[in-house]
Amino acid sequence: MFPDHFGASPSETEGLTARAGTPLAPAATAVAAREAVIEAVREVYDPEIPVNIYDLGLIYDLAVEADGSVMVTMTLTAPACPVAGEMPQQVADAIAAVPGVGEAQVTLTWEPAWTKERMSEDARLALGFF
Repeated sequence: MFPDHFGASPSETEGLTARAGTPLAPAATAVAAREAVIEAVREVYDPEIPVNIYDLGLIYDLAVEADGSVMVTMTLTAPACPVAGEMPQQVADAIAAVPGVGEAQVTLTWEPAWTKERMSEDARLALGFF
């Protein structure tokens, strides 16, 4: 878990990296499909917005490697977000729980800045942004 970053500046939280899981034994388990990892990420919600973080457009990059490791780059809706120190770990834990995932690494970034245009159509509908 990260130290408490409540009210921390973006420079203090840029590049925070959360890790969860353990490497998969070679050839012991089939590697998770990208879609399964995305579904796990869709179970994580911003505590202030009733839409999952994937549909909010907070996930900038998600890669499932051949060895089952997953690398994610994500952002939050605002640089001074009070969950900056917690959200990446929640995402890493959700991903690591997917069968066929070894280690999950989630890195927080503020560049480029998140905008409402990154949201899916479903998220825009849910929040009344049409």
